[in-house]
Amino acid sequence: MCPRLPTLGALALLTPAAAGLALATAPASLLAQWVEPPAKGWTSLAVYHQNTRDAYNFEGDQGMFPADGHAVATSSFLTVALGLVENVDAWAQFSYLRLRFNDLGGMRTSNGLGDIRLYARASPLRLFGVTTPVAIRAGVKIPVGDFDVGSNIIPLGDGQRDWELMLELGHSFYPNPTYLQAWIGYRWREPAEDDRVFGDERFFYVAVGGEVGPLGYKVAFDGWYGKTPIFNGLESPGAKRELLRLSPSLLVPAGPGMIEIGARLPLGGKNLPAGSDIVVGYFTRLGL
Repeated sequence: MCPRLPTLGALALLTPAAAGLALATAPASLLAQWVEPPAKGWTSLAVYHQNTRDAYNFEGDQGMFPADGHAVATSSFLTVALGLVENVDAWAQFSYLRLRFNDLGGMRTSNGLGDIRLYARASPLRLFGVTTPVAIRAGVKIPVGDFDVGSNIIPLGDGQRDWELMLELGHSFYPNPTYLQAWIGYRWREPAEDDRVFGDERFFYVAVGGEVGPLGYKVAFDGWYGKTPIFNGLESPGAKRELLRLSPSLLVPAGPGMIEIGARLPLGGKNLPAGSDIVVGYFTRLGL
């Protein structure tokens, strides 16, 4: 059985921001470890929708939500990236969430702004003439609004600040229109407003993508692993959260940018909903 409160709170965490993954929504060959030049950048709008009755329990087994539970989550993310100076760029991400969970005990809904994420990224090896795409990204998640807890409440986040550090790597197989992209990172999580400590997290992302004629494609594999949380001063190993996903997508030229249509398919997890996501996004370049 999945614990009720972690399950409801986890609905918001199924957004890509759970591991900075919304930042991978745009065509990966155009961003990630390739730092934006000064006054150049990009913006993307992504929508993720999940409708599921399935969940992973604390042992990692997949089954149905207790009490005939049914979770529906729609999350939208606006991300903007802009080069600041040579070899340094900055990213900002804003989100809006619509969450619903109903079971034999009734229906709960939450709508509103999600947490804000800010990042700075640099390519330090370029100072020494190394052109290999390597970057370091650091960021902070800023909680928005109050964090409410209760059996009839779905929080829009965990109500605490996170700090992240990532190492990004990439390789282009030019002249073949194919690329490889990867990052690995660590997230330090501050205590929540009610003194709960959710546990730091490790995460990774690997993607292969390219072009076939006018169309683009991407196949990504990502995961994140939370440490043991502390509730009421006691360690709660049964509340650790994990998730592994496979995410194929197709990129279609449209106007000045590209539409991304894809899915996120869960491969395993703990204490999180286990449904697949439908993903629709739009990416375009910016210039000042």
